[in-house]
Parts: sequence; structure tokens; C-alpha cells
Amino acid sequence: QVQLVESGGGLVQAGGSLRLSCAASELTFSSAVMGWFRQTPGKEREFVTRISRSGINTYYADSVKGRFTISRDNAKNTVYLQMNSLKPEDTAVYYCAAGVWPSYEFDYWGQGTQVTVSS
Repeated sequence: QVQLVESGGGLVQAGGSLRLSCAASELTFSSAVMGWFRQTPGKEREFVTRISRSGINTYYADSVKGRFTISRDNAKNTVYLQMNSLKPEDTAVYYCAAGVWPSYEFDYWGQGTQVTVSS
């Protein structure tokens, strides 16, 4: 079965940076659209960013545009989220997700990694 395992979360001061990784297994990774979402207690899961199968096309939520960068290494079956200029409002559990043919809806999810930004 498909497994997505996130890592790289932690505690950082406002203005700092973190890099999240998501390693995929049992998935034809290069054929999957990948994304990152986040969730805080009491709120719905929020879209952060997505990347196309080739890595050429990316799309970001307005709240992170210019600060976060998604990338992927299809040889390593891994997607990354570089987060710079972090703000306290970026504090959340971050989830990796994968979408595959034919719908490319995000049907597969990781367990999440906590990111906490202190002010």
C-alpha cells in the first residue's frame, strides 16, 4: 500500500526556516501529483502547495507565496517543502499528499509532521 512519510518538522523562531521532506513508497512517484497541506486544531485542513508530476508546474496558496518552495526528486521518490520567513501563523501539522491517475485527487496522505513557529 502507498506510504507517505513526512519528516523535518520542529520548533523554529519567527523569521527562521525549515525544510520538510516526504518520502513515498509503493507509489509510481513520477506519475503522482504531490502536495502539502496543513491543519491547526479546530480548523479544516488547508491547501499549501502542489507540484506537477514533472516538477515544472507549481501552485501556492497566497498565504505562503514567496516564502515557501515545493520541489521534488523523482529519483528519490521524495517531495520537499522549503519554508522561509516563517511566521507564528504557519504553526500547524503539515501533511504530504499524493494524487494519481485518473483523477489526480489527493487520495493518499502522510501522518503529518508538526511545525511550531514561536514569536
